[in-house]
Amino acid sequence: MKIIVFGATGGTGKEVVKQALEAGHHVTAFVRTPSKLTVEHERLNVIQGDALNEQDVDKAVEGHEAVISCLGSEGLKPSDVLEEMMQNIVPAMQKHGLSRILYVASAGIYKEIPGFLGWMSQRILKNVLEDHRRAVNTILAADLDYTIARPMRLDDGETTKTYRATEGVVPKNGKRITRSDVAHFLLTSLEEDKWKKETIGLAY
Repeated sequence: MKIIVFGATGGTGKEVVKQALEAGHHVTAFVRTPSKLTVEHERLNVIQGDALNEQDVDKAVEGHEAVISCLGSEGLKPSDVLEEMMQNIVPAMQKHGLSRILYVASAGIYKEIPGFLGWMSQRILKNVLEDHRRAVNTILAADLDYTIARPMRLDDGETTKTYRATEGVVPKNGKRITRSDVAHFLLTSLEEDKWKKETIGLAY
């Protein structure tokens, strides 16, 4: 499958690129700084561009079968950067006939984390969560086959393949998940055609 990955130089994005190549896919990594991506492979195409630039995104998306977004915020201040990026990606997908998109948001975008942990996430990550939610709403408003991943706290670590995935809510008492397992979830969802038009909470 021909996959384009936005946010490919981030922790989760790098895992998606690596695992997608290992699975035999053709991968395009859309990045602002190519030097941050150290992987080299005959099935990897690196495109330098800015997801805030409509023309860059339009050119990059053409010819692919699926989009995976691992884009993230660069700080905790109020921002609409994720929403703006998705407002470029979604129309480009529609223009070029793509329907499948997998987007990594965050648990808490729907204020669905219970208890003190939920209260703290809303207090500390309020602006990030709001931007992710607006980006997700841009996807939901379009006629796309989306899968929205809402992981709990992201850690580095191995791929266990033993995480829990729950629709709408977050897994009960779940607190964390590795970036590699989030990447595994995204690629499994894509390859097995699962979790379409659903938002999924992820944790161990």
